[in-house]
Amino acid sequence: MSNEQNILSIPVEPQTHKDVWTYAEVRHGKMMPTAFELLGVAKKLSTELGEKLVSVIIGKGVSKYVNDLFEHGADKVYVLEHDSLDNFVDELYANLLVDLIVKEKPNKLLMPASILGRSFASRVAVLANTGITADVTELEINKEKGNLLNAIRPSFGGTLMATILCIRGHRPEMATVRPMAFPPAPREAGRKGEVVNVPVDPSKYKSRERFVRYEPESQQEIDISSANVIVAGGYGVGGPNGFKPLAELAKTLGGAVGASRRAVDAGWIPYRHQIGLTGRVVRPKLYIAVGISGQIQHLAGMNSSETIVCINKDPEAPLMKLATFSVQGDYNELLPAIKKELESAGAAVAST
Repeated sequence: MSNEQNILSIPVEPQTHKDVWTYAEVRHGKMMPTAFELLGVAKKLSTELGEKLVSVIIGKGVSKYVNDLFEHGADKVYVLEHDSLDNFVDELYANLLVDLIVKEKPNKLLMPASILGRSFASRVAVLANTGITADVTELEINKEKGNLLNAIRPSFGGTLMATILCIRGHRPEMATVRPMAFPPAPREAGRKGEVVNVPVDPSKYKSRERFVRYEPESQQEIDISSANVIVAGGYGVGGPNGFKPLAELAKTLGGAVGASRRAVDAGWIPYRHQIGLTGRVVRPKLYIAVGISGQIQHLAGMNSSETIVCINKDPEAPLMKLATFSVQGDYNELLPAIKKELESAGAAVAST
């Protein structure tokens, strides 16, 4: 019997499953910020359920991150470490995690909705014979339905929020969580927990995948996901040329250019700049919104920004009311003036 057939034949007994698990993603030898974001939301869930918070970390030399996971809330960490796990291979990583799931029977499992996490998590869900909700932005415990996980995500182009549950006793209840949808767990220096080193023998798994090489993407502009300053434009900028002064201001501030969904759908700027539930969720120190009315799906993607400046002709735009500072006026006049003032004052680079 194959590994897949063996797993699918396992009887489902939800009452035997316990603890809330998170997957701590390590990419190119570095643990991703999503590890701490997942711990933050998972801690609330585990506390409400009265269960332990457990992290799983897979890779080469990953044991050095165990204390970081403890200090951010993990009660227990499963370490799957082996020299051959230096590079991510979807099929191998999935088999390792599923074997651990079958043995330890977690109640809930959160994974990052990253490029690797999305592919990896869906394979894990199939092999573990359970359900998964992708790109979640909110999580709750549904006490009326036996402590099932309410996995909430945007639907119908971000116009509705759908609540999805994993029913019929399938465990663990799984969800991939959108990066930056939740704040990272606070650090408690010196906090300790239980380490479980899981023996790893990659030779026991037959994989159809083989890692060839890693080619980093050419980065000619700042990624909005990591930018401390974002200057974002909406339909109110009037067209593709409307983003030129935004890009100039962003460059002066050492920041990135963002956009509303409507501007992206109009073809004025590529999708990688889109902010909102159907784009990127961001949390910069400064968010300057130009010509963006502030529909709910956009607000949900940037309302955790430290300082929000809104420039709009319409004083009744929703974002004008949410903003830290609201300016009613024509951006064609305001942006060049702001840029000139910043340059004359010697604007500090955002990263400092």
